[in-house]
Amino acid sequence: MKTTKNYAGIPDEFAQLEKSKVVLIPVPYDGTSTWGKGADKGPEALLEASENMELYDIETATEVYQQGVYVTEPITELSSPKAMVNSVHDRTKEYIKRNKFVTLIGGEHSLSIGSIRAFNECFDNLTVLHIDAHADLRESYEGTPYNHACAVYEASQNTNLVQVGIRSMDAIEMTIMDTEKTFFAHEMVDDEYWMDKVVDLLTDNVFITFDLDALDPSILPSTGTPEPGGLLWYETLELLKQVFEEKNVVGFDLVELCPNEHDKSSNFLAAKLYYKMLSYKFMNEAVEDEYDNTYELTNSAGTNSVSKFDDEDE
Repeated sequence: MKTTKNYAGIPDEFAQLEKSKVVLIPVPYDGTSTWGKGADKGPEALLEASENMELYDIETATEVYQQGVYVTEPITELSSPKAMVNSVHDRTKEYIKRNKFVTLIGGEHSLSIGSIRAFNECFDNLTVLHIDAHADLRESYEGTPYNHACAVYEASQNTNLVQVGIRSMDAIEMTIMDTEKTFFAHEMVDDEYWMDKVVDLLTDNVFITFDLDALDPSILPSTGTPEPGGLLWYETLELLKQVFEEKNVVGFDLVELCPNEHDKSSNFLAAKLYYKMLSYKFMNEAVEDEYDNTYELTNSAGTNSVSKFDDEDE
């Protein structure tokens, strides 16, 4: 029996799995964070904040919750980073195969190893649009390849990885990074065309992994490693809307909210951002339209596809 509350307090008729186009998977995991702790409280804080939002989106003139949003039971695998990643992978792939628009909220960024893995197995020629302050390209960190600092290393090897907002990294990551597909924050400030350049680098199928520390700490301080010089609200929305309009966004995750009991503004911003992304995804789709995530069309191997990532890593 499902025990989680409905997303944003929406009526039951919009929160049932069978009728929902959107699946939201909470991953309250904080096993590898290295400074500010608390990302495991992020999903609960975002969902609580969502209950206090107005659900009419002015910009798109829609009420996207009517497309249906089903919240799964949280993924609570804590035995090891690898076990968590495998659990995220399996749960994500399960709902992709059920023709849902799959989204995840964290939790720290290591969960994205699992979500990206699942989407890359299900959608051809996938771009991972990585919006983050940090490069997250280490092959291994603190003894495991399943660390938050390794969040998009696999994606760099197996997908079309485009990175936006980067302003903190280790020198070793320069040996892995494709600088032609990386948008550094200090360069974006002086480039009025950077959004168009981002979109031009994307393939048709796009998965977005959005680390909230990509945003400037002046608007979202409650994250594990707040870096100065980040994205602001309206430029973030402008980029996201353009991506959703011009590409087939197949899913997304939103990670690294570390709630602060004395200031709930970050929780609310994260909740609003999640809802805006859904609004952009479905802004031209009527509630009665049947959703097709294109999984069957783009993956002729269907449910029998073999993982590219089966390995013996610890």
